Amino acid sequence: MHIAFNGWFWDQPNTGSGQYIRRLLHHLRRVAPGLQMTLVLPPHNRAPDDLPTDVSIASTRGGSGQWGKVWFEQRTFPQMVGRVGADIAHVPYWGPPLSSPARLVTSVLDVIPLAIPDYARGVKARLYTSLVTAAARGSAHTITLSEASKADIIQHIGLPAESITPIYLAADEAYHPRIGAERDEGVRKKYDLPDQFVLYLGGFDLRKNVNQLLLAYTYVGQAEGDNIPLVLAGREPAWGTGVFPNLRAYAEELKISDYVRWIGYIDEADKPSLYRLADVFAFPSLYEGFGLGVLEAMACGTPVVANEVSSIPEVVGDGAYLVEPDNARAMAGAIIALLLQPPLREALVTQGLARATNFSWRKTAKETLAVYERVMAMEAA
Repeated sequence: MHIAFNGWFWDQPNTGSGQYIRRLLHHLRRVAPGLQMTLVLPPHNRAPDDLPTDVSIASTRGGSGQWGKVWFEQRTFPQMVGRVGADIAHVPYWGPPLSSPARLVTSVLDVIPLAIPDYARGVKARLYTSLVTAAARGSAHTITLSEASKADIIQHIGLPAESITPIYLAADEAYHPRIGAERDEGVRKKYDLPDQFVLYLGGFDLRKNVNQLLLAYTYVGQAEGDNIPLVLAGREPAWGTGVFPNLRAYAEELKISDYVRWIGYIDEADKPSLYRLADVFAFPSLYEGFGLGVLEAMACGTPVVANEVSSIPEVVGDGAYLVEPDNARAMAGAIIALLLQPPLREALVTQGLARATNFSWRKTAKETLAVYERVMAMEAA
């Protein structure tokens, strides 16, 4: 069996799609040593790093940017699939071609542009969303990341339930309460972190709903703000543009700037330490295809507060403190409870660690391989 993968995001390991394709190929090689794999690379990535053993490379030519990406997805990738003679073409993000010379498997990680209209503003965005929605309907099978995302795909794209398989992601082995902990104090110094803090790590767009956490900190700050500030980690956008509300201005308006520290982009290798150093990880997102951050935090032994929404409940189980979406007072109460009640904190840490053991990249790879086998059986039939 020969699988050709769309490698557009291979050189973007800090994105969800980039992490997904890298982890998947490495673990597919471990669970299926004999599987033939070809990574079809876009023109901007001619020197790929971190390749698994025995993965063939198919380099391509063409443009870059938004239209270059569309051309690669719709023309270049399917042409290379035919050229290398693959049995299955796997697009590991929501960007499949309208036609493919091999059976098509598409990983739709989420349907944000359809579920949240603010993310599909403008003619170009709407056209692209329409294109990949139509193309997804031609997939032999669709992989997604949660039952919640499967329900969204059925609702918004109209795919039949039997053509969709939810396959969970996993935290990497580095996300652990002890492994690598000798780096923690170095990471504390690198980012000038306080002795105690509440952490948010992620993006700052609308669906991440960080304004709920900022409002929650008006309550937390009254009790513990001077001693336990809120640390916001992640690359800051151009505030007040597109889907990025001006959260710095909102913090000023709420008069909590003295309790908030913006530490910017975090190196991937530093993230496990950052989770371990935090007293609480707060995740106010309103929509996730999976929600890897909450799983990473639990795997590191950090108690999690999150909204009870979309995929989050099925990922965390009883391993996190879930609150009503958009309820800042409830989120504040959960954070304060975890900061001030050691028995509750210890119980949630234990439950979170136990829950995290249910997820592994080996399991993700084995279930993905089963989808390929199912698609091959369909072809034979």
